Amino acid sequence: MKRFLWALLALPLTVLAAEPAATVAASVPAATTPMVNSGVAGQLTQLVFGLLLVLGLIFFLAWLLRRVQQAGPAGKGQVIELIGSRALGPRDRLMLVQVGNEQILLGLSPGTITALHVLKEPVPVPSTSEKATPDFAQQLLKILGKDQKDTK
Repeated sequence: MKRFLWALLALPLTVLAAEPAATVAASVPAATTPMVNSGVAGQLTQLVFGLLLVLGLIFFLAWLLRRVQQAGPAGKGQVIELIGSRALGPRDRLMLVQVGNEQILLGLSPGTITALHVLKEPVPVPSTSEKATPDFAQQLLKILGKDQKDTK
């Protein structure tokens, strides 16, 4: 039993006593040895090309997703439409939703949605073709010198 344990402990030492790789490679004909680019420049080049490939794939998928989302009907055939929204706190909101000809005021809090009021007279909604942009976005566009019609 002790001999077996000593043999297991001495096993790594027998691996170290093996013939060096340089003499093994010299004894094998050159035609059968695989070409391995083990230089630092080769590894760095491979790393850079791999990184560029992954980044290119990410940008391509983002572009494709954006194109697919724009191709779908944007608001066409929707029965429920969001008219307006107001934040009451960090996690609570009021939302005005139109379903058909009826407008409903909803209270949203984490985990619950409560219908607060069904409006008898619908709130008039300005029918502009431009999307409403927040004040900060409008100011930024004005500073950059871009018209709101340019953003899409």
